[in-house]
Amino acid sequence: MRQQEDRALLPTTSASADAGASSSAGRLRTAGLVAAWYASNIGVLLLNKFLLSVYGFRYPVFLTACHMSACALLSSLLSAATSSKPSSPRKPLSRGQAARVAVLGAVFCGSVVAGNVSLRYLPVSFNQAVGATTPFFTALIAYAIAARREAGATYAALIPVVAGVVIATGGEPSFHLFGFIMCVGATAGRALKTVLQGILLSSEEEKLNSMDLLRYMAPVAVVLLVPATLIMEPDALSAAAALARADPSFVWMLLLNSSLAYLVNLTNFLVTKHTSPLTLQVLGNAKGAVAVVVSILIFRNPVTVMGMLGYGVTILGVVLYGEAKKRSK
Repeated sequence: MRQQEDRALLPTTSASADAGASSSAGRLRTAGLVAAWYASNIGVLLLNKFLLSVYGFRYPVFLTACHMSACALLSSLLSAATSSKPSSPRKPLSRGQAARVAVLGAVFCGSVVAGNVSLRYLPVSFNQAVGATTPFFTALIAYAIAARREAGATYAALIPVVAGVVIATGGEPSFHLFGFIMCVGATAGRALKTVLQGILLSSEEEKLNSMDLLRYMAPVAVVLLVPATLIMEPDALSAAAALARADPSFVWMLLLNSSLAYLVNLTNFLVTKHTSPLTLQVLGNAKGAVAVVVSILIFRNPVTVMGMLGYGVTILGVVLYGEAKKRSK
């Protein structure tokens, strides 16, 4: 009788062990994805700053064109590799959907260019502080375009978001007005893309995941950036060729930088898929703080107590905003 009971318990024990192993493997996979997301995001940010500000390659539009070309190529390769699976059918875009994606691509392109331009003039720490105000611009643009109202507590949480940047601006020893304008423009552009995406691709039939959207937007960005580079930075290609001849490592830096730009989007998509929205928000806030610390250690840009206090207030406001949004749903 005792032996029969022991045998009955064996499958349960085995199932529990399998579930534990699966859970551990899932946590390890998520941790690996988060590490890759942090590394690619911070890596591309720091390498952009190095190339545009330290190394002396002062062509942000050309650099963005390289990024978008890599995104277009690698997105297409990934799509070709996964579309062969029966579980991953892909429908072509309708004409209306393609037009809406083209609008999103143009906005996306403009925001990335503005962000790269700002890195020529601003330290990464201040760039990240301004970038953290994205929720403020999202709420403002959503109200202006779609008359979308938020709860009073949500709007109240935006006060420290803006106040923190005001404090950080006053305490930023490397402040540059044009760089600041470009950084604000990049932040507003990201918010505009988010709002437009919610409006233009709102129906279930038209919704696209972030990687499919990137696959369609990146070629639009390339089409816009190639003539923009020829007009705004006519000597960019010759300067890149000259640098490549003088320093072969420049080519590898450019290839690494462009590949990281794609990996940022890929890892962000995978982390979003394997975590909750709240976890993603916490990880995003922590990522910005890590980027600030690493950039200060690498570039040795001067920082002040007021500047760091302002950044802290902004991050606090972003956290409060996320909590208020969650409670209002």
